[in-house]
Amino acid sequence: QVQLVESGGGLVQAGDSLRLSCVTSGRTISLYTMGWFRQAPGKEREFVAGISRSGAITRYADFLKGRFTISRDDAKNTLYLQMSSLKPEDTAVYYCAADTRNPYSDNVGRNYDYWGQGTQVTVSS
Repeated sequence: QVQLVESGGGLVQAGDSLRLSCVTSGRTISLYTMGWFRQAPGKEREFVAGISRSGAITRYADFLKGRFTISRDDAKNTLYLQMSSLKPEDTAVYYCAADTRNPYSDNVGRNYDYWGQGTQVTVSS
């Protein structure tokens, strides 16, 4: 069992940057492929970014166009999402998730086994 706790969300203006963190406890993060997802009001949850168990492989949603960067620090049991050039359409609850089976980056939400409670990101225009 692993627990995931996100932080770093908040209210920012369009064009600003923000870094989300996800701290794991219970088991070392190095055991898991990790990912970030988001869900905006009235919309389905969507994949944002994923990183392999080794950290060597990353995957991003096409709509990001290079604005976000996922990274991991296994020594700190922490996953990060650096977000830049934020847009109002990035407003959502952001969730981190852990995949216990697939060692590579994974963009399919149902494949993830553990989820955090989410952190709200609101981007004003």
